[in-house]
Amino acid sequence: MKKLLLLLAMFFGHLVIAQTPQTYLNARAEKHLAGPFNLELLKVDSVYKVWFEENWKLFSLKGESTDWKENLEHTEVDIYLGTWCGDSKRWVPQFVKMWNDLGLDQNKLKFTALYDGVEKYKQGPNGEEKGLRIHRVPTFIFKEDGEEYARIVEYPRNDLELDVAQIAVGYASEPNYRAATYLLELFESQSMEDIIKDVRNHLNQVNHLVGKDRELNTLGYVFLRSNRIREALLTFQFNTIIYPHSPRAFNSYGEGLLVNKDKSGAIRAFKRAIVLDPKHENANRRLQELQTEDK
Repeated sequence: MKKLLLLLAMFFGHLVIAQTPQTYLNARAEKHLAGPFNLELLKVDSVYKVWFEENWKLFSLKGESTDWKENLEHTEVDIYLGTWCGDSKRWVPQFVKMWNDLGLDQNKLKFTALYDGVEKYKQGPNGEEKGLRIHRVPTFIFKEDGEEYARIVEYPRNDLELDVAQIAVGYASEPNYRAATYLLELFESQSMEDIIKDVRNHLNQVNHLVGKDRELNTLGYVFLRSNRIREALLTFQFNTIIYPHSPRAFNSYGEGLLVNKDKSGAIRAFKRAIVLDPKHENANRRLQELQTEDK
């Protein structure tokens, strides 16, 4: 009997552990979620419920007619977010509120939290984001029969209700960060050797699509922290060419070159960042470390 009770305790204990969402402490000792989780956690956990409730209240339906919602009845939405991310805190609660107000099935919303920080930047604990071209959070991926047909990246192009209505009727706005999307699709469809052969054309395309240096900077770090070094270096290099006066671009390129063990290239990149911004903290620290190693 005791053995049976022990086995039952171990079994149910395993279920509790399996159903417990993963959390971690970031560099600022803040508690955050990582991996798949149930929405109710954002509503009841004191760490998250304040920002969830505040932003939930910000949304209300504006359109007089929402007949378009019928087109979403068979749609599932995979939502990738960071509980550390301001845009996730703002838009995820509003999206859920809109979905509920439309009378759609909340069970069709699936939530996955990604890490912040250096080691696993915008990654899930089990690689849940891999192959999905996630480079900004939140990302809302609309799917039917398991196939993606639209997405919203980080924030709406117009406003949330209009963007979702356009998706429902088949006229989705192009997602934000078109240059990042171009590079993500390029790296998926072509080998690096073929990309380099036509690199000038690709650079021109990215230059035409990019918004700010932060767009490529963030994408470069997503590649770098995912150990996609060649993609990261090309992305960072494009950024330095398109934004030759950006200390951020050269500092990040230097970080990528360091990971690639190109010490001399990294030194040149950090020196350029310092010329552009003599007080750039990271570039100065890195350069001092590298020069000290040579002594």
